[in-house]
Amino acid sequence: MILITGGARSGKSAYAERLISEQCEQVLYIATAQITDDEMSARVERHKRERPAHWRTWEGHRDLGAVIRQHRQYQEGVILECITTLVANLLFDLSEGKSFDEIDFAPLEVLIHHQLDDLINACLMCPAPVYLVTNEVGMGITPVNRLARHFVDIAGRVNQKLAQAAEDVWMMVSGIGVRIK
Repeated sequence: MILITGGARSGKSAYAERLISEQCEQVLYIATAQITDDEMSARVERHKRERPAHWRTWEGHRDLGAVIRQHRQYQEGVILECITTLVANLLFDLSEGKSFDEIDFAPLEVLIHHQLDDLINACLMCPAPVYLVTNEVGMGITPVNRLARHFVDIAGRVNQKLAQAAEDVWMMVSGIGVRIK
């Protein structure tokens, strides 16, 4: 399991795609983004066009450990793009439409970590390379609103857990990968 982190537009995805292309011809690309508007739809379509046509794509954000175990084909490497979006989607789903001022984030984080533990186990058991792409969200100022503060805290703890379990961790800075583990 290889974790690639960095800021927005730092080159994380392209780097993961390049590294896995050097190791695997076939790739299962797990995309966690949800299309919520025309701009997001255009982003998703652009990303699809930029990937090799023979790579398979699985779209979703729940039970991704099971996806790796059940949908990855023989000799297929895996890219999961992106952990940060996964966390945001799970928070939204698990909040069940409650106002963000009413949410008790602690039990939601426990549920997210259950999903994460299963994902980590699947990655560690996978015989092919698995690249996880995430955003480094903790290098800015502390957000002023409650939801953003909890999101940054949870995403930061998720990233720490993934980095601890990963064999390699890369930080992307201006398109340059710096190996930090």
